[in-house]
Amino acid sequence: MAKTGISPTREEDYPGWYQQIVRSADLAENSPVRGCMVIKPWGYGIWENMQRALDKMFKDTGHENAYFPLFIPKSFLEKEAEHVEGFAKECAVVTHHRLEPGPDGGLIPAGKLEEPLIVRPTSETIIGFMFAKWIESYRDLPLKINQWCNVVRWEMRVRLFLRTAEFLWQEGHTAHATRDEALEETRLMLDVYATFAEEFMAMPVIKGEKTAGERFPGADMTLSIEAMMQDRKALQSGTSHFLGQNFSKAQEIKFQNSEGGESYAWTTSWGLSTRMIGALIMTHSDDDGLVLPPRLAPKHVVICPVIRNEEERPTVIEYCEALRREIAEVIYDGRPIEVFIDDSDKRGGEKKWFHIKRGVPIRLEVGPRDIKNDSVFVGRRDQPKSIGMPRSEFIATLVKTLDEMQQVLYDRALKLQTENTVQIDSFDEFKAFFKAKNKKKPEIHGGFAECYFVDCPETDEMLVPLKVTPRCIPFSPEKTQGTCIFTGKPTETRGIFAKSY
Repeated sequence: MAKTGISPTREEDYPGWYQQIVRSADLAENSPVRGCMVIKPWGYGIWENMQRALDKMFKDTGHENAYFPLFIPKSFLEKEAEHVEGFAKECAVVTHHRLEPGPDGGLIPAGKLEEPLIVRPTSETIIGFMFAKWIESYRDLPLKINQWCNVVRWEMRVRLFLRTAEFLWQEGHTAHATRDEALEETRLMLDVYATFAEEFMAMPVIKGEKTAGERFPGADMTLSIEAMMQDRKALQSGTSHFLGQNFSKAQEIKFQNSEGGESYAWTTSWGLSTRMIGALIMTHSDDDGLVLPPRLAPKHVVICPVIRNEEERPTVIEYCEALRREIAEVIYDGRPIEVFIDDSDKRGGEKKWFHIKRGVPIRLEVGPRDIKNDSVFVGRRDQPKSIGMPRSEFIATLVKTLDEMQQVLYDRALKLQTENTVQIDSFDEFKAFFKAKNKKKPEIHGGFAECYFVDCPETDEMLVPLKVTPRCIPFSPEKTQGTCIFTGKPTETRGIFAKSY
Protein backbone atom coordinates (compact mmCIF):
# COMPACT_ATOMS: atom_id res chain seq x y z
CA MET A 1 0.00 0.00 0.00
CA ALA A 2 1.14 3.53 -0.78
CA LYS A 3 2.12 5.53 2.27
CA THR A 4 -0.30 8.29 3.21
CA GLY A 5 0.06 11.32 5.44
CA ILE A 6 -3.06 10.44 7.44
CA SER A 7 -3.85 7.20 9.21
CA PRO A 8 -6.46 5.79 9.19
CA THR A 9 -7.48 6.58 5.62
CA ARG A 10 -11.00 7.53 4.55
CA GLU A 11 -11.64 3.99 3.36
CA GLU A 12 -10.37 2.39 6.55
CA ASP A 13 -12.18 4.58 9.09
CA TYR A 14 -13.89 7.76 7.93
CA PRO A 15 -14.71 9.18 11.41
CA GLY A 16 -11.16 8.39 12.58
CA TRP A 17 -9.76 9.99 9.41
CA TYR A 18 -11.75 13.17 10.11
CA GLN A 19 -10.39 13.42 13.65
CA GLN A 20 -6.84 12.94 12.40
CA ILE A 21 -7.29 15.69 9.79
CA VAL A 22 -8.35 18.13 12.52
CA ARG A 23 -5.40 17.10 14.68
CA SER A 24 -2.67 16.94 12.02
CA ALA A 25 -3.74 20.23 10.41
CA ASP A 26 -3.66 21.82 13.88
CA LEU A 27 -7.18 23.21 13.51
CA ALA A 28 -8.70 22.65 16.95
CA GLU A 29 -8.71 20.45 20.03
CA ASN A 30 -11.00 19.53 22.88
CA SER A 31 -11.11 22.03 25.72
CA PRO A 32 -11.05 21.43 29.49
CA VAL A 33 -14.80 22.17 29.39
CA ARG A 34 -16.51 19.01 28.26
CA GLY A 35 -18.41 19.49 25.03
CA CYS A 36 -16.44 22.57 23.94
CA MET A 37 -13.44 23.11 21.69
CA VAL A 38 -10.44 25.38 21.35
CA ILE A 39 -10.05 26.70 17.80
CA LYS A 40 -6.35 27.10 17.05
CA PRO A 41 -4.84 29.83 14.84
CA TRP A 42 -4.87 27.86 11.57
CA GLY A 43 -8.49 26.82 12.11
CA TYR A 44 -9.49 30.30 13.21
CA GLY A 45 -7.76 31.75 10.15
CA ILE A 46 -10.14 29.74 7.99
CA TRP A 47 -13.10 31.06 9.99
CA GLU A 48 -11.83 34.64 9.65
CA ASN A 49 -11.76 34.25 5.86
CA MET A 50 -15.28 32.84 5.94
CA GLN A 51 -16.35 35.82 8.03
CA ARG A 52 -14.67 38.26 5.68
CA ALA A 53 -16.44 36.86 2.62
CA LEU A 54 -19.85 36.52 4.24
CA ASP A 55 -19.72 39.88 5.99
CA LYS A 56 -19.20 41.64 2.66
CA MET A 57 -22.08 39.69 1.12
CA PHE A 58 -24.36 40.62 4.02
CA LYS A 59 -23.48 44.30 3.78
CA ASP A 60 -23.84 44.26 0.00
CA THR A 61 -27.43 43.05 0.51
CA GLY A 62 -28.27 45.88 2.92
CA HIS A 63 -27.56 44.39 6.37
CA GLU A 64 -25.73 46.00 9.28
CA ASN A 65 -23.83 44.35 12.13
CA ALA A 66 -24.86 44.73 15.76
CA TYR A 67 -24.40 42.81 18.99
CA PHE A 68 -26.96 41.50 21.49
CA PRO A 69 -26.56 40.00 25.00
CA LEU A 70 -25.32 36.49 25.66
CA PHE A 71 -27.97 36.03 28.37
CA ILE A 72 -31.68 35.78 27.62
CA PRO A 73 -34.39 35.94 30.34
CA LYS A 74 -36.22 32.64 30.60
CA SER A 75 -39.55 34.43 30.19
CA PHE A 76 -38.53 35.59 26.70
CA LEU A 77 -38.27 32.00 25.46
CA GLU A 78 -41.55 31.10 27.13
CA LYS A 79 -43.45 33.63 25.01
CA GLU A 80 -43.13 31.48 21.87
CA ALA A 81 -44.23 27.95 22.81
CA GLU A 82 -42.92 26.05 19.78
CA HIS A 83 -39.57 27.85 20.00
CA VAL A 84 -38.96 27.05 23.67
CA GLU A 85 -40.05 23.45 23.15
CA GLY A 86 -37.54 23.09 20.31
CA PHE A 87 -34.60 24.36 22.36
CA ALA A 88 -35.54 23.45 25.95
CA LYS A 89 -33.38 20.32 26.12
CA GLU A 90 -30.31 22.15 24.79
CA CYS A 91 -30.36 25.21 27.04
CA ALA A 92 -27.65 26.13 29.55
CA VAL A 93 -29.25 27.97 32.48
CA VAL A 94 -27.69 30.55 34.85
CA THR A 95 -29.38 30.63 38.25
CA HIS A 96 -26.86 32.48 40.49
CA HIS A 97 -24.75 35.63 40.10
CA ARG A 98 -21.74 35.00 42.34
CA LEU A 99 -19.56 32.46 44.17
CA GLU A 100 -18.86 32.28 47.89
CA PRO A 101 -16.45 30.18 49.99
CA GLY A 102 -17.95 26.82 50.91
CA PRO A 103 -17.58 24.85 54.14
CA ASP A 104 -14.99 22.53 52.61
CA GLY A 105 -12.76 25.32 51.28
CA GLY A 106 -14.27 25.26 47.79
CA LEU A 107 -16.66 27.66 46.13
CA ILE A 108 -20.45 27.46 46.05
CA PRO A 109 -23.02 29.39 43.95
CA ALA A 110 -24.74 32.23 45.81
CA GLY A 111 -26.99 35.15 45.06
CA LYS A 112 -29.88 33.36 43.40
CA LEU A 113 -31.32 35.28 40.47
CA GLU A 114 -34.97 36.34 40.56
CA GLU A 115 -35.33 34.98 37.02
CA PRO A 116 -33.00 32.37 35.48
CA LEU A 117 -31.02 33.45 32.44
CA ILE A 118 -30.53 31.27 29.36
CA VAL A 119 -27.15 31.26 27.64
CA ARG A 120 -28.31 32.06 24.12
CA PRO A 121 -29.02 29.05 21.93
CA THR A 122 -30.19 31.57 19.28
CA SER A 123 -31.38 35.17 19.58
CA GLU A 124 -34.84 35.49 18.00
CA THR A 125 -36.51 36.36 21.31
CA ILE A 126 -34.14 39.00 22.64
CA ILE A 127 -33.62 40.60 19.23
CA GLY A 128 -37.39 40.59 18.79
CA PHE A 129 -37.70 42.46 22.10
CA MET A 130 -35.31 45.13 20.83
CA PHE A 131 -37.01 45.31 17.42
CA ALA A 132 -40.28 46.07 19.24
CA LYS A 133 -38.59 49.14 20.80
CA TRP A 134 -36.96 50.32 17.58
CA ILE A 135 -39.86 49.90 15.15
CA GLU A 136 -42.72 52.38 15.32
CA SER A 137 -43.66 53.14 11.73
CA TYR A 138 -43.51 51.48 8.32
CA ARG A 139 -40.76 54.04 7.63
CA ASP A 140 -38.53 52.08 10.08
CA LEU A 141 -38.79 49.01 7.86
CA PRO A 142 -37.17 46.93 6.62
CA LEU A 143 -34.81 46.51 9.56
CA LYS A 144 -31.90 44.22 8.63
CA ILE A 145 -29.44 43.20 11.37
CA ASN A 146 -26.68 40.59 11.60
CA GLN A 147 -24.50 39.62 14.53
CA TRP A 148 -21.33 37.55 14.78
CA CYS A 149 -21.26 35.73 18.10
CA ASN A 150 -21.13 32.41 19.96
CA VAL A 151 -24.11 30.29 20.99
CA VAL A 152 -24.55 27.36 23.37
CA ARG A 153 -26.65 24.29 22.66
CA TRP A 154 -25.84 21.70 25.28
CA GLU A 155 -24.02 18.78 23.69
CA MET A 156 -21.78 16.26 25.44
CA ARG A 157 -20.86 14.06 22.47
CA VAL A 158 -18.24 16.14 20.71
CA ARG A 159 -17.16 16.00 17.10
CA LEU A 160 -14.94 19.03 16.56
CA PHE A 161 -16.58 21.70 14.38
CA LEU A 162 -19.54 19.46 13.60
CA ARG A 163 -21.12 19.14 17.04
CA THR A 164 -19.99 21.06 20.12
CA ALA A 165 -21.81 22.67 23.03
CA GLU A 166 -20.47 26.10 22.11
CA PHE A 167 -19.84 27.21 18.56
CA LEU A 168 -19.32 30.41 16.59
CA TRP A 169 -21.74 31.66 14.01
CA GLN A 170 -23.54 34.60 12.49
CA GLU A 171 -27.26 35.08 12.87
CA GLY A 172 -29.22 37.50 10.74
CA HIS A 173 -32.57 38.92 11.88
CA THR A 174 -34.84 41.11 9.79
CA ALA A 175 -38.28 42.71 10.06
CA HIS A 176 -40.48 43.71 7.12
CA ALA A 177 -43.76 45.48 6.46
CA THR A 178 -45.22 42.75 4.25
CA ARG A 179 -45.25 38.98 3.97
CA ASP A 180 -43.87 39.10 0.41
CA GLU A 181 -40.89 41.23 1.46
CA ALA A 182 -40.03 38.79 4.27
CA LEU A 183 -40.33 35.81 1.91
CA GLU A 184 -38.06 37.57 -0.58
CA GLU A 185 -35.50 38.14 2.19
CA THR A 186 -35.66 34.47 3.22
CA ARG A 187 -34.91 33.33 -0.31
CA LEU A 188 -32.27 36.03 -0.86
CA MET A 189 -30.21 34.93 2.13
CA LEU A 190 -30.39 31.28 1.10
CA ASP A 191 -28.99 32.36 -2.26
CA VAL A 192 -26.21 34.24 -0.44
CA TYR A 193 -25.31 31.06 1.47
CA ALA A 194 -25.38 28.97 -1.70
CA THR A 195 -23.13 31.45 -3.50
CA PHE A 196 -20.70 31.45 -0.60
CA ALA A 197 -20.65 27.64 -0.45
CA GLU A 198 -20.05 27.19 -4.15
CA GLU A 199 -17.80 30.15 -4.97
CA PHE A 200 -15.69 30.32 -1.80
CA MET A 201 -15.88 26.81 -0.31
CA ALA A 202 -15.92 25.10 -3.74
CA MET A 203 -18.74 22.99 -2.30
CA PRO A 204 -21.80 22.28 -4.48
CA VAL A 205 -25.11 22.44 -2.61
CA ILE A 206 -28.78 21.67 -3.15
CA LYS A 207 -31.20 24.45 -2.23
CA GLY A 208 -34.64 23.62 -0.94
CA GLU A 209 -37.30 23.78 1.74
CA LYS A 210 -37.24 21.73 4.94
CA THR A 211 -40.11 19.41 5.80
CA ALA A 212 -42.41 20.21 8.71
CA GLY A 213 -40.51 17.87 11.03
CA GLU A 214 -37.16 19.47 10.17
CA ARG A 215 -38.38 23.08 10.35
CA PHE A 216 -36.82 25.60 12.75
CA PRO A 217 -38.90 25.79 15.98
CA GLY A 218 -41.37 28.66 15.63
CA ALA A 219 -40.86 29.22 11.89
CA ASP A 220 -43.50 29.04 9.16
CA MET A 221 -40.88 27.87 6.66
CA THR A 222 -37.22 26.87 6.74
CA LEU A 223 -34.97 26.83 3.68
CA SER A 224 -31.57 25.14 3.64
CA ILE A 225 -28.54 24.30 1.56
CA GLU A 226 -27.48 20.65 1.73
CA ALA A 227 -24.02 19.38 0.80
CA MET A 228 -22.70 15.85 0.23
CA MET A 229 -19.60 14.82 2.15
CA GLN A 230 -17.11 12.25 0.85
CA ASP A 231 -18.77 9.46 2.84
CA ARG A 232 -21.96 10.41 0.96
CA LYS A 233 -23.73 11.70 4.07
CA ALA A 234 -25.48 15.06 3.98
CA LEU A 235 -24.45 18.12 5.96
CA GLN A 236 -26.93 20.95 6.45
CA SER A 237 -24.73 23.92 5.66
CA GLY A 238 -26.86 27.01 6.14
CA THR A 239 -30.51 27.79 6.93
CA SER A 240 -32.86 30.69 6.30
CA HIS A 241 -36.16 30.93 8.17
CA PHE A 242 -39.41 32.70 7.34
CA LEU A 243 -40.83 33.34 10.80
CA GLY A 244 -44.11 34.85 9.62
CA GLN A 245 -45.64 36.95 12.40
CA ASN A 246 -45.08 34.34 15.12
CA PHE A 247 -42.28 36.14 16.94
CA SER A 248 -43.76 39.56 16.20
CA LYS A 249 -46.96 38.63 18.01
CA ALA A 250 -45.01 37.06 20.89
CA GLN A 251 -42.71 40.09 21.22
CA GLU A 252 -45.23 42.78 20.19
CA ILE A 253 -43.26 43.97 17.13
CA LYS A 254 -45.92 46.32 15.79
CA PHE A 255 -45.83 49.38 13.54
CA GLN A 256 -48.10 52.03 12.12
CA ASN A 257 -48.68 51.08 8.50
CA SER A 258 -49.00 53.47 5.54
CA GLU A 259 -52.81 53.54 5.92
CA GLY A 260 -52.51 54.72 9.52
CA GLY A 261 -53.50 51.39 11.06
CA GLU A 262 -51.43 49.04 13.22
CA SER A 263 -49.75 45.89 11.84
CA TYR A 264 -47.44 43.17 13.11
CA ALA A 265 -44.08 42.95 11.35
CA TRP A 266 -43.06 39.94 9.29
CA THR A 267 -39.68 38.59 10.40
CA THR A 268 -36.89 36.30 9.22
CA SER A 269 -33.73 34.80 10.67
CA TRP A 270 -30.82 32.97 9.07
CA GLY A 271 -27.55 31.45 10.27
CA LEU A 272 -24.29 29.73 9.34
CA SER A 273 -21.68 28.43 11.79
CA THR A 274 -18.17 27.04 12.29
CA ARG A 275 -19.73 23.72 11.23
CA MET A 276 -18.71 24.93 7.77
CA ILE A 277 -15.09 24.21 8.65
CA GLY A 278 -16.12 20.60 9.20
CA ALA A 279 -17.89 20.72 5.83
CA LEU A 280 -14.72 22.05 4.22
CA ILE A 281 -12.66 19.21 5.68
CA MET A 282 -15.04 16.46 4.57
CA THR A 283 -15.68 17.90 1.12
CA HIS A 284 -12.08 18.28 -0.08
CA SER A 285 -9.48 16.66 2.17
CA ASP A 286 -7.65 13.48 1.20
CA ASP A 287 -5.57 10.75 2.82
CA ASP A 288 -2.56 13.06 3.05
CA GLY A 289 -4.31 15.77 5.04
CA LEU A 290 -6.36 18.93 4.78
CA VAL A 291 -7.12 20.38 1.35
CA LEU A 292 -8.22 24.02 1.29
CA PRO A 293 -9.88 26.05 -1.45
CA PRO A 294 -7.46 28.94 -2.10
CA ARG A 295 -10.16 31.57 -1.49
CA LEU A 296 -10.44 30.47 2.17
CA ALA A 297 -6.86 29.38 2.92
CA PRO A 298 -5.17 31.36 5.75
CA LYS A 299 -1.99 31.31 3.66
CA HIS A 300 -1.78 30.77 -0.10
CA VAL A 301 1.94 30.09 -0.55
CA VAL A 302 4.70 28.74 1.67
CA ILE A 303 8.34 29.16 0.66
CA CYS A 304 10.65 26.43 1.97
CA PRO A 305 14.37 27.29 1.77
CA VAL A 306 16.58 24.27 0.99
CA ILE A 307 19.84 24.83 2.88
CA ARG A 308 22.52 22.18 2.96
CA ASN A 309 25.09 24.11 5.01
CA GLU A 310 25.41 27.42 6.84
CA GLU A 311 27.47 28.98 4.05
CA GLU A 312 24.44 28.76 1.74
CA ARG A 313 22.00 30.23 4.26
CA PRO A 314 22.45 33.99 3.63
CA THR A 315 22.13 33.64 -0.14
CA VAL A 316 19.11 31.32 0.00
CA ILE A 317 17.27 33.35 2.64
CA GLU A 318 17.93 36.60 0.77
CA TYR A 319 16.51 35.09 -2.45
CA CYS A 320 13.48 33.69 -0.60
CA GLU A 321 12.78 37.03 1.04
CA ALA A 322 12.89 38.82 -2.31
CA LEU A 323 10.58 36.15 -3.73
CA ARG A 324 8.19 36.59 -0.79
CA ARG A 325 7.97 40.35 -1.37
CA GLU A 326 7.29 39.82 -5.06
CA ILE A 327 4.53 37.28 -4.42
CA ALA A 328 2.96 39.51 -1.74
CA GLU A 329 2.41 42.21 -4.38
CA VAL A 330 0.14 39.91 -6.40
CA ILE A 331 -3.58 40.53 -5.78
CA TYR A 332 -5.85 37.50 -5.54
CA ASP A 333 -9.56 37.66 -4.75
CA GLY A 334 -9.29 41.33 -3.84
CA ARG A 335 -6.41 41.04 -1.39
CA PRO A 336 -2.61 40.50 -1.51
CA ILE A 337 -1.43 36.91 -1.70
CA GLU A 338 -0.75 35.54 1.80
CA VAL A 339 2.79 34.14 1.63
CA PHE A 340 5.32 33.18 4.29
CA ILE A 341 8.76 31.64 4.59
CA ASP A 342 9.26 28.49 6.63
CA ASP A 343 12.91 28.72 7.67
CA SER A 344 12.47 26.32 10.58
CA ASP A 345 15.07 23.61 11.19
CA LYS A 346 12.72 20.79 10.17
CA ARG A 347 14.17 18.35 7.66
CA GLY A 348 13.05 18.73 4.05
CA GLY A 349 10.61 15.81 4.05
CA GLU A 350 9.20 16.70 7.45
CA LYS A 351 8.67 20.31 6.39
CA LYS A 352 6.96 19.28 3.16
CA TRP A 353 4.49 16.98 4.94
CA PHE A 354 3.81 19.56 7.62
CA HIS A 355 2.40 21.96 5.01
CA ILE A 356 0.67 19.24 3.00
CA LYS A 357 -1.26 18.16 6.10
CA ARG A 358 -2.26 21.78 6.79
CA GLY A 359 -3.54 22.21 3.25
CA VAL A 360 -1.40 25.16 2.12
CA PRO A 361 -2.39 25.48 -1.57
CA ILE A 362 1.11 26.05 -3.00
CA ARG A 363 4.53 25.00 -1.71
CA LEU A 364 7.76 26.40 -3.14
CA GLU A 365 11.16 24.81 -2.54
CA VAL A 366 14.14 27.03 -3.23
CA GLY A 367 17.78 25.91 -3.05
CA PRO A 368 21.13 27.02 -4.54
CA ARG A 369 20.44 25.24 -7.83
CA ASP A 370 17.05 26.99 -8.17
CA ILE A 371 18.67 30.34 -7.39
CA LYS A 372 21.28 29.76 -10.08
CA ASN A 373 18.53 29.10 -12.62
CA ASP A 374 16.20 31.78 -11.20
CA SER A 375 13.54 29.12 -10.81
CA VAL A 376 11.29 27.52 -8.16
CA PHE A 377 10.15 23.98 -7.45
CA VAL A 378 6.35 24.10 -7.17
CA GLY A 379 3.99 21.74 -5.36
CA ARG A 380 0.23 22.17 -5.73
CA ARG A 381 -1.92 20.66 -2.97
CA ASP A 382 -4.42 19.37 -5.50
CA GLN A 383 -1.77 17.49 -7.49
CA PRO A 384 0.58 14.67 -6.41
CA LYS A 385 3.77 15.80 -8.18
CA SER A 386 5.91 18.92 -7.91
CA ILE A 387 7.45 20.60 -10.94
CA GLY A 388 10.19 23.13 -11.59
CA MET A 389 9.48 26.37 -13.47
CA PRO A 390 11.07 29.77 -14.04
CA ARG A 391 10.40 32.23 -11.25
CA SER A 392 8.92 34.76 -13.68
CA GLU A 393 6.48 32.18 -15.06
CA PHE A 394 5.36 31.19 -11.58
CA ILE A 395 4.62 34.81 -10.64
CA ALA A 396 2.86 35.54 -13.92
CA THR A 397 0.55 32.51 -13.64
CA LEU A 398 -0.02 32.50 -9.86
CA VAL A 399 -3.54 33.95 -9.88
CA LYS A 400 -4.55 31.67 -12.75
CA THR A 401 -3.15 28.69 -10.83
CA LEU A 402 -5.13 29.52 -7.69
CA ASP A 403 -8.31 30.01 -9.71
CA GLU A 404 -7.72 26.69 -11.42
CA MET A 405 -7.24 24.94 -8.06
CA GLN A 406 -10.49 26.46 -6.77
CA GLN A 407 -12.35 25.14 -9.83
CA VAL A 408 -10.72 21.70 -9.65
CA LEU A 409 -11.94 21.24 -6.09
CA TYR A 410 -15.48 22.31 -7.00
CA ASP A 411 -15.58 20.00 -10.01
CA ARG A 412 -14.40 17.03 -7.94
CA ALA A 413 -17.06 17.64 -5.30
CA LEU A 414 -19.79 18.13 -7.91
CA LYS A 415 -18.80 14.87 -9.61
CA LEU A 416 -19.14 13.02 -6.29
CA GLN A 417 -22.56 14.54 -5.65
CA THR A 418 -23.83 13.87 -9.18
CA GLU A 419 -22.63 10.27 -9.27
CA ASN A 420 -24.18 9.47 -5.89
CA THR A 421 -27.59 11.14 -6.30
CA VAL A 422 -30.25 8.78 -7.70
CA GLN A 423 -33.96 8.85 -8.33
CA ILE A 424 -35.80 6.11 -6.44
CA ASP A 425 -39.39 5.00 -7.06
CA SER A 426 -40.06 2.25 -4.50
CA PHE A 427 -39.60 1.76 -0.75
CA ASP A 428 -37.75 -1.54 -1.29
CA GLU A 429 -35.27 0.21 -3.56
CA PHE A 430 -34.99 3.00 -0.98
CA LYS A 431 -34.14 0.54 1.82
CA ALA A 432 -31.59 -1.23 -0.34
CA PHE A 433 -29.97 2.08 -1.27
CA PHE A 434 -29.39 2.99 2.38
CA LYS A 435 -28.47 -0.47 3.60
CA ALA A 436 -24.86 -0.60 4.77
CA LYS A 437 -22.61 -2.11 2.11
CA ASN A 438 -20.31 -3.45 4.82
CA LYS A 439 -21.46 -4.34 8.34
CA LYS A 440 -18.11 -3.21 9.75
CA LYS A 441 -18.49 0.18 8.04
CA PRO A 442 -22.14 1.22 8.39
CA GLU A 443 -21.35 4.71 7.15
CA ILE A 444 -20.77 3.34 3.63
CA HIS A 445 -24.13 3.57 1.87
CA GLY A 446 -25.76 5.04 -1.19
CA GLY A 447 -25.78 8.84 -1.00
CA PHE A 448 -28.68 11.15 -1.88
CA ALA A 449 -32.01 9.60 -2.82
CA GLU A 450 -34.53 11.74 -4.66
CA CYS A 451 -38.07 10.42 -4.53
CA TYR A 452 -41.76 11.29 -4.36
CA PHE A 453 -43.11 11.58 -0.82
CA VAL A 454 -45.88 13.00 1.32
CA ASP A 455 -44.69 15.16 4.22
CA CYS A 456 -46.53 13.51 7.12
CA PRO A 457 -45.88 11.68 10.43
CA GLU A 458 -46.28 8.29 8.72
CA THR A 459 -43.36 9.04 6.42
CA ASP A 460 -41.22 10.24 9.33
CA GLU A 461 -41.92 7.05 11.30
CA MET A 462 -40.84 4.82 8.40
CA LEU A 463 -37.52 6.69 8.16
CA VAL A 464 -36.52 6.34 11.83
CA PRO A 465 -35.25 2.71 11.73
CA LEU A 466 -33.28 3.47 8.57
CA LYS A 467 -31.55 6.47 10.24
CA VAL A 468 -32.39 8.50 7.15
CA THR A 469 -33.87 12.00 7.16
CA PRO A 470 -35.50 14.23 4.54
CA ARG A 471 -32.85 16.82 3.78
CA CYS A 472 -34.94 19.24 1.73
CA ILE A 473 -37.54 19.62 -0.99
CA PRO A 474 -35.42 21.00 -3.85
CA PHE A 475 -36.62 24.08 -5.68
CA SER A 476 -38.02 22.96 -9.02
CA PRO A 477 -39.61 25.04 -11.77
CA GLU A 478 -41.91 22.16 -12.73
CA LYS A 479 -44.26 19.95 -10.72
CA THR A 480 -44.94 16.39 -11.87
CA GLN A 481 -47.37 13.85 -10.51
CA GLY A 482 -46.10 10.75 -8.73
CA THR A 483 -46.73 8.32 -5.88
CA CYS A 484 -45.26 8.58 -2.39
CA ILE A 485 -42.92 5.62 -1.92
CA PHE A 486 -43.75 5.54 1.81
CA THR A 487 -47.54 5.93 1.94
CA GLY A 488 -48.66 5.13 -1.60
CA LYS A 489 -50.55 8.43 -1.79
CA PRO A 490 -50.47 10.65 -4.89
CA THR A 491 -48.12 13.63 -4.60
CA GLU A 492 -46.24 16.25 -6.60
CA THR A 493 -43.51 16.61 -3.97
CA ARG A 494 -40.04 15.20 -4.53
CA GLY A 495 -37.49 15.30 -1.73
CA ILE A 496 -33.81 14.61 -1.12
CA PHE A 497 -33.19 11.94 1.54
CA ALA A 498 -29.89 10.96 3.12
CA LYS A 499 -28.08 9.90 6.22
CA SER A 500 -26.66 13.01 7.76
CA TYR A 501 -24.45 14.73 10.30
